[in-house]
Amino acid sequence: MERLKISVIVPVYNTMDYLERCVDSIRKQSYENLELILVDDGSTDGSGEFCDKLEKLDNRIRVYHKENGGASSARNIGIRNAVGDYIGFVDSDDYIDIDMYQKMMELAVEKNLQIVQISREEIDEEGNILQNICIPPEDIRFCDSETFMKELLLHQGDCSFCTKIVRRELLQKHRFPEGELNEDFKLLVELLLQVDGVGILPKQGYHVVYRSNSTTRKASENSFSRVFMDNIENADKIQVIVDKDYPVLHSIAVRFNLFQRLDYMLHVPIPQMNRKNSFYNGVKKYLRGHICNTIFNRYLTVKNKGYLLLLTVAPKTVRKVHRQIMISREQSQNRTIA
Repeated sequence: MERLKISVIVPVYNTMDYLERCVDSIRKQSYENLELILVDDGSTDGSGEFCDKLEKLDNRIRVYHKENGGASSARNIGIRNAVGDYIGFVDSDDYIDIDMYQKMMELAVEKNLQIVQISREEIDEEGNILQNICIPPEDIRFCDSETFMKELLLHQGDCSFCTKIVRRELLQKHRFPEGELNEDFKLLVELLLQVDGVGILPKQGYHVVYRSNSTTRKASENSFSRVFMDNIENADKIQVIVDKDYPVLHSIAVRFNLFQRLDYMLHVPIPQMNRKNSFYNGVKKYLRGHICNTIFNRYLTVKNKGYLLLLTVAPKTVRKVHRQIMISREQSQNRTIA
């Protein structure tokens, strides 16, 4: 097993306060046969220069510098230059357990797997443990591709590549889509078509650090993240893939499409809900054309159905009421904290 090398790719953009912890957690891995590729994505806070200093500490580290273009473009540079048998990814503000890659490689070799996933822990900047987004299995689990796809569509699976190692050959013909958000989901769906399934470890060896200033969903009153639109576009593409390769999951994929549009409608700024916004009008048209799917889809909750139907009939009114509810809830939480 030790003859197999892992290439760990870390995109770096303005994470000076977290970078050393991240890199140290990779350098200290009990599985030593790895290379660490740091891709500076045009950092302006000194992170790029710090990468160069780190490179001198360990001959397994290689550094690449590029103009800012996003995490996907940085990851793709790493993939092009990787020489490992497996490729893993770590975000530069996160960190990993010392035996994470050891455990993942043991499972990969034992079961001859092309993709292995470890479970993850969510923490805030102060180190407080947050509620799990993805529930770890109780034991080591092999999840066939169709089941894994089903869990992704039900928002139960983990689409992040940071919790996975992937055979390098799988990524030779596939790349992270650049200029888009939710890029992990799209690429993972493509890879699932190439493998029998994914091995999943219960150990929460990857630690996701949520920073208040790094969220992709931060929005002003009149603008919001493109991630909501990218989510919908990805859902449409995935519906085509599901209907072709996993037809038994058709209803679940429809539920996924409706849910992504619900997420969009609950976040789009009210001033943008007008006739000139073609994307918004397309979402309204889709909801109106899928009323029966909304009512009879057994994978949607009663609450989901209620919101979808109300947003189909009176989207602006519902959004105004929903916004006031969220403001009141936030004020109540602030008073409780104070």
